[in-house]
Parts: sequence; structure tokens; C-alpha cells
Amino acid sequence: MTGEFQPGPQPEPQVEHPDVIFCPDGPMLLRGDHVIEDEDGNAHRTTRPVSAVCRCGGSMIKPWCDGTHKLLRRSSRD
Repeated sequence: MTGEFQPGPQPEPQVEHPDVIFCPDGPMLLRGDHVIEDEDGNAHRTTRPVSAVCRCGGSMIKPWCDGTHKLLRRSSRD
């Protein structure tokens, strides 16, 4: 019988171009059109093919990433 139930973990579906990518120790990358709400409740529409959103909280241009996470990671190693 085809299509039979297979117990156990199933493989994740393969997505060629996911809309959201979480970079390890870095920003969240958004592909395509999205609206991001900042901490003050202001809406920001993405205008680039790929946008980087801050996840470390240190960016001076929130909600967008400015690369501060690299400095934070470096200073935590010292």
C-alpha cells in the first residue's frame, strides 16, 4: 500500500527561499515584503529584496541591524 503512515520523525520540508532566516548570533533576515513593528509601535515596511532586523537589541537604527552584534560578541570574549 502506498502512502502508508511512517511513525517517527518526519523530514522537514525543503524550502528553497524561506521568507525568514535566523542568523546564528546575528540578525533575522526577511526576504520579500514585510511590515516590521518597532518597540514604539511604528510600522516599517521592508523595501529591499532582503532586510536584516536587529535581534541583539544594540542597533542604533532599530528595527534594522547595523552590525552591532559583531562588537557585542567580540567584547564578550575579552
